[in-house]
Amino acid sequence: MPILMTEPAAGRFGDFGGRFVPESLVPACDALAVAFRDAWADPAFRAELDDLLAVYAGRPTPLTPARNLSAALGVELLLKREDLAHTGSHKINNVLGQGLLARRTGKRRIIAETGAGQHGVAAATAAALLGLEATIFMGERDIERQQLNVLRMTTLGATVVPVTTGSRTLSDATNEAMRAWVADVDDAHFLLGSVGGPHPYPWMVRELQRVIGDEARRQAPYVPDVVVACVGGGSNAAGTFAGFEDTTARLVGVEAAGGAAMSCGRPGVVHGSRSMVLQDPDGQVAEATSIAAGLDYPGIGPEHAFLGSAGRAEYHSVKDDEVIAAVRRLARAEGIICALESAHAVAWVLREAGGPLLPTGSRVVLTLSGRGDKDMATLGETA
Repeated sequence: MPILMTEPAAGRFGDFGGRFVPESLVPACDALAVAFRDAWADPAFRAELDDLLAVYAGRPTPLTPARNLSAALGVELLLKREDLAHTGSHKINNVLGQGLLARRTGKRRIIAETGAGQHGVAAATAAALLGLEATIFMGERDIERQQLNVLRMTTLGATVVPVTTGSRTLSDATNEAMRAWVADVDDAHFLLGSVGGPHPYPWMVRELQRVIGDEARRQAPYVPDVVVACVGGGSNAAGTFAGFEDTTARLVGVEAAGGAAMSCGRPGVVHGSRSMVLQDPDGQVAEATSIAAGLDYPGIGPEHAFLGSAGRAEYHSVKDDEVIAAVRRLARAEGIICALESAHAVAWVLREAGGPLLPTGSRVVLTLSGRGDKDMATLGETA
């Protein structure tokens, strides 16, 4: 059976995954796993989610041929347009599912973490729609560089809590969100945005994001040679890969060079699961850096670590200057301004097209996970 079709036993993906949390959170994680398993098997829950995805989130998102870049690069490039989903990124798929689950389990409020702000905006949106309170933890440094998304979250009624510890980015925001969940576990649902954290989150978020890959596979006129997506924690990549894992397509995840957990990390525990993690010589979690706030994260989802170790997926990295160049090249060739996160996948294609990793004539599906409005100030600073 394909790897990405199943619920992992005890939340383990080979040597990765599992649940490394305070004892006080174990019952909550157990209950969440049961609740999601029941909901996912309930036709009424699936029908309500499918309806919201269609009439509220705007699915299916199109698969757009990048004709000008394809002609220039010598590869056939199709773009899965998650940037056109409501709130401007793939994050809406996950939050609608988890929001419905929170309401189904009687939770009154959600707690979330965010880096680039896209997950925070999506979480605030789902909370407003479903009548839940929302508290969003965000690193102080990310608040400074993602002001537009902070304003969107507060306009939607969410409380944004600045995190001033550590590197003041996504990793620290996740720490604080988990602490808040521990303190209010009976009343709050922790709406994690990526395929990390303790079981059942990696499995649950992948299942809620697999709509990306399933749609793309139906929309593509052929099985592509390569499927590409950016990877921080890796939710959009996990969802995309899920649609193609049982095909002959190569699965390629592209990390930030300063946050390349697969290339530069080693096995360790971060935020409740065992995965590939950037670490210092003493085994402490090391600081990641990236021009993209959403990829400024020291680990990667445990299922990605497993797919990489099993040889089913490959992971590469690109540098910040390649990312900036990719945003501009895509914008000027196709009229699409993508998020800095998504531009990592574009940069890899631009760099490798015509080479041994992406030979001329390759047929490529690439997920644009989000739109670039939020990154205009950063782009302006690099002009």
